[in-house]
Amino acid sequence: MSHHLAQLNIATLLAPLDSPQLTDFVANLDQVNTLAEQSPGFVWRLKDDTGDATALRPYGDDVLVNMSVWTDAEALADFVYRSSHTEIMRRRRDWFAAMREAHMVLWWIPAGHVPTVNEAAERLSLLQREGPSPAAFSFRQRYPAPATAAPVLERES
Repeated sequence: MSHHLAQLNIATLLAPLDSPQLTDFVANLDQVNTLAEQSPGFVWRLKDDTGDATALRPYGDDVLVNMSVWTDAEALADFVYRSSHTEIMRRRRDWFAAMREAHMVLWWIPAGHVPTVNEAAERLSLLQREGPSPAAFSFRQRYPAPATAAPVLERES
């Protein structure tokens, strides 16, 4: 596999992480992160040295980021929509503000590449400005991984 699928999603908190309103969300973070890491197709996720991603706030103090890499879109979709992750997603409006523009982006990266937060922010911005393309897309409108060049075969003379 020459490419992996990177994803970023952002969410604006309705209250501080240590507030009673977010108690259930925070209580389930480790379980959901462990589920992701043990899911087929998982490659990598953004986290600090303690394993926490909630401390990383490149979009501001009230915005959480989730960034990960998967072998393909199907593996990521299985985790997001067909695992116990969906139980947590059903409650997202209890914890996060409704987003008026795209808050999740997918893009292909060379296998082995670890995307940066700046790279992810550029992809999300591209999706918001120009809509889905092979460089930045969503589950609703997916694009295939870039084709790798076939090896050049020498012709017999």
